[in-house]
Amino acid sequence: MFNTNNSVSISVSDDESNDLNRIRARTRRKRKKLSHRTTYELPRHVLRLFVRYWVVLVFLLAVVLLVFESTRIGIKSSVLKNPDLSGKESPSKKNEGNLNRLDPTTKVIGGVRQRCLKLLPPEELEHLDILERKDSGTPVKRVVYLTDADVSMGEMKAVRGNGTRFNLFTGNQTFAERENSFQVRETVSVHCGFFNENGGFRISDKDKRFMQTCEVVVSTCAFGGGDDLYEPIGMSKASSQKVCYVAFWDEVTLATQEAEGHKIDENDHIGKWRIVIVKDLPFTDQRLNGKIPKMLAHRLFPDAKYSIWVDSKSQFRRDPLGVLDALLWRTNSVLAISEHGARSSVYDEANAVVKKHKATPEEVEVQINQYRHDKLPEDKRFNGKKALSEASVIVREHTPLTNLFMCLWFNEVVRFTSRDQLSFPYVLWRLKVLKNINMFPVCTRKDLVNSIGHVRKAKPLVSL
Repeated sequence: MFNTNNSVSISVSDDESNDLNRIRARTRRKRKKLSHRTTYELPRHVLRLFVRYWVVLVFLLAVVLLVFESTRIGIKSSVLKNPDLSGKESPSKKNEGNLNRLDPTTKVIGGVRQRCLKLLPPEELEHLDILERKDSGTPVKRVVYLTDADVSMGEMKAVRGNGTRFNLFTGNQTFAERENSFQVRETVSVHCGFFNENGGFRISDKDKRFMQTCEVVVSTCAFGGGDDLYEPIGMSKASSQKVCYVAFWDEVTLATQEAEGHKIDENDHIGKWRIVIVKDLPFTDQRLNGKIPKMLAHRLFPDAKYSIWVDSKSQFRRDPLGVLDALLWRTNSVLAISEHGARSSVYDEANAVVKKHKATPEEVEVQINQYRHDKLPEDKRFNGKKALSEASVIVREHTPLTNLFMCLWFNEVVRFTSRDQLSFPYVLWRLKVLKNINMFPVCTRKDLVNSIGHVRKAKPLVSL
């Protein structure tokens, strides 16, 4: 039988215990050294590899950069060939969504949201007629337009080749004649385009006969193949029967539009627009050519009582008779023009024109120096009106006084820069008798038109 209570004891001496502890300590130190060696060995190994193969690494990096730049240049080149791939829309493409919008533009006044253009209800617009206004006691009763029918074709070519902006269309207005034109009298003689029958801006007899039938006209123009033509919308049936819509084109614009499939029908219309083709444009600067239908509607439509000008970059979207009622008749105004949205001073505008390269610093300086010499004040308001206009929409009654104003404005644009915003405050200041002007705010302009933006740059006229 075994004795389960028996046990075996092993004795360990102190010396053996110390030896065991030393062995364990050495083992821990070796492990620690190995760990430190591993920690420092990896960076050293990487460094040795880099020193050995740095040439290869630099070569690979150069190849990657070369491939990246080649790809980037190829993409940029394709974008330049096809701007639609750039991802950045042109102003016209960006604003194409504005086409045919009829929703009203509103603003908050006194905590209440109101419409910017207060038109009559549709049922009242259908019964609106052209207002016949009597002479309101204006100091100008008659305007005589200066002409010269004795200039020969040889002299015409000489004038066109002399490098000045004055020509047979404008007449050569002297500074003395300019000063005299601002003197208000019952009968005023003034340069106002169409100075000579050989001066250009020729319109067919057929078109002239049509234009003489217009009592109210909405007009626009595109010369040099510029902007597209946008169908007017929002008019009543009554306005459709009483209002002319006239678009002035030159032969370059005609060819451009026909190439895009926009054909003039047998009645000389595209949609609502009656197309009038102008030949022999008088200026090489297409901006100046555009000022003729913009400012001289009373010369082009001699029997019209009212006109509405709309820049070619916009789509007119309101009832014309309703617009006349809202902006002229109810406000007792003879001229309504859109305010400038950004600035109020002509001198501030001059700086902006130069900064944005809209005109050369030299020509702007000539104009502003003349206005300073004439003592045009720094005031930002004249006759209680904002001095600066944006002028993309002009609504006016054809009276002797407003006709004189537009002639004076046109002459300033011809004499100085094509930027009509610079000359408008000056003419308004000089012709102090014209007080009943409606300078309507930006939100009203936005209610009048859908802004599309310029589609293409107009080609300059090449003088022969």
